[in-house]
Amino acid sequence: MELAFTKMHGLGNDFIVICTLEARDQGILRNLETMTTESLEAFSREVCDRHFGVGADGLVLILPSARADFRMRIFNSDGSEARMCGNAIRCVAKYVYERGLFTKPSLKVETLGGIVEPTVVIAGEARVDGVTVDMGQPVFTAKDVPCEVGREEAIMLKKTFGQGDRLVEFPITCVSMGNPHCVIFVDDVDKIDLEAIGPLIENDPIFPQRVNVEFAHVESPDSIRMRVWERGAGITLACGTGACATLAAAARVGLAGRHAKLRLPGGVLDIRWAQDNHIYMTGPAEEVFSGELSPDWLK
Repeated sequence: MELAFTKMHGLGNDFIVICTLEARDQGILRNLETMTTESLEAFSREVCDRHFGVGADGLVLILPSARADFRMRIFNSDGSEARMCGNAIRCVAKYVYERGLFTKPSLKVETLGGIVEPTVVIAGEARVDGVTVDMGQPVFTAKDVPCEVGREEAIMLKKTFGQGDRLVEFPITCVSMGNPHCVIFVDDVDKIDLEAIGPLIENDPIFPQRVNVEFAHVESPDSIRMRVWERGAGITLACGTGACATLAAAARVGLAGRHAKLRLPGGVLDIRWAQDNHIYMTGPAEEVFSGELSPDWLK
């Protein structure tokens, strides 16, 4: 039996989306709901492979939920499961609304990082033009990020990464947006060898759950350029939680205001840290194509 999927992206951060709520008479879809995490990790690695699979930064499953309108599980291309992803949640909102699986503009989605509430921005003919997401509150407490730095918060803390002749030092600010982030402010993000430095920071022992890494340059109080190394995926064109973490870090250390455009290689996200202490992210989600995984491949 073939397995239907949809390829989507948020600012170039691309996903293979599979919804088990459609055509529920298909046993293969129901199996995804009960499949072990180990099996889903292996499936994600295979299907996200850009040479032997469909190719993507991650696999997104839209599942039923007992706590919210839907449940989202997301697996990175290396098979690891992510707690939350801002770009993926926008894709989920667009997917369920445009297919009539949910008719209200605001919905609740259960994630490993908690309940997330996206609201679709509607253009003509019930087409989703963008999605605003309540991303929750940023957390700076080191033990909750988590990062083991020997102090309550890692705010502009100088830290050396690497070993031997591969040593780099940066002032880091660590923050959780439901997943861990290490934000580093630099003068020129393009001069950072992200492919070499990203893994050193992601896998440093001070981060027991590994970490997403953002290099950012504050152009003005309301404009920030950034590049990201995502935990489990590597260099990506955009990261929604990373953009939120970067805005929160910049505002916290006095480099930017609480509302800014975050300029990533894949495009621009509007990030606002509101008075209720929640961060609101607005950005696009795009559907690229739909297809089916063949029975031979699924074997």
